[in-house]
Amino acid sequence: MIEKARYESLELIIFRSLRQRMSLTAKEESYYVNLEKGYQGEKEFDKQFVPLPFSKLVLNDLLLECNHTIFQIDSLFMTSNTIYLFEIKNYEGDFLIEADRWYSNKKVEIKNPLLQLQRNESLLRRLLQDLRCSYSIEPYLIFINPEFQLYQSPLNSSIVFPAQINRFMAKLNKNTSTIKEPHKQLSKQLQSMHLDDHPYTRLPSYAYENLKKGIPCPHCQTFYKTYNKVRLLCHVCHNHESIETAVLRSAEEFKKLFPEKKITTNAITDWCDIIKSKKTISRILSKNFKHIGHGKTSYYINND
Repeated sequence: MIEKARYESLELIIFRSLRQRMSLTAKEESYYVNLEKGYQGEKEFDKQFVPLPFSKLVLNDLLLECNHTIFQIDSLFMTSNTIYLFEIKNYEGDFLIEADRWYSNKKVEIKNPLLQLQRNESLLRRLLQDLRCSYSIEPYLIFINPEFQLYQSPLNSSIVFPAQINRFMAKLNKNTSTIKEPHKQLSKQLQSMHLDDHPYTRLPSYAYENLKKGIPCPHCQTFYKTYNKVRLLCHVCHNHESIETAVLRSAEEFKKLFPEKKITTNAITDWCDIIKSKKTISRILSKNFKHIGHGKTSYYINND
């Protein structure tokens, strides 16, 4: 039973938008690619692991704080007497361990993911103690990508390699249990402690004036160039999208990129760029948002 679903982080969503509208440095592009790859790996984990029996509570993407330290849990499965803690890695290619140091196939040293798992386990254990919960914790480092290979790997039962996933799932399936009220209460407590935004994001600096205006196609990310009375037409992949859907998608993007700015007819018309009719923009916003004020100072907010 999924208690907390997985969604893209705000950091990833903003990076996707910025990547379409400005040039990223090589370092920023590399960071974005790792974010995207990590999220895709987590989705693949969900696809393979979540169809487990309903005797487990599943919480994804928990951002918690314990003892003034913030830590993130990729996935947590709660059974009657055990909490399974998962750290998911979507590494691809050949990796090597030498003297407890991890290296990529380019011989570049990377953070030891086992140490990250141990840190999360320690902080979660401390947090459960603070909540007066005595569940045992089983931590696992899951390598989800079938193209991953680790040389000189330690004999560590906490590591699950791609070829071991099916056997590992069979092991989890054997753990049939009854979820009771204390488990549900703990799940609610952890969700209530979840931090919505990570305070240490690594977003590039950006300003409204320097971003490309327009509406990108959601399929190929090419900016629309043509439209008719009801649809925008992509000249590259030939996707078509209703004007209303595209404007609302653009308004949501605007809100995430510039939470301090108000949604106004002029602002969204300028942001969308291709749709020049303020009357069309105003009609769409009025239909889907709550209109506040009158005249030039009016703006829109989400409907309650």
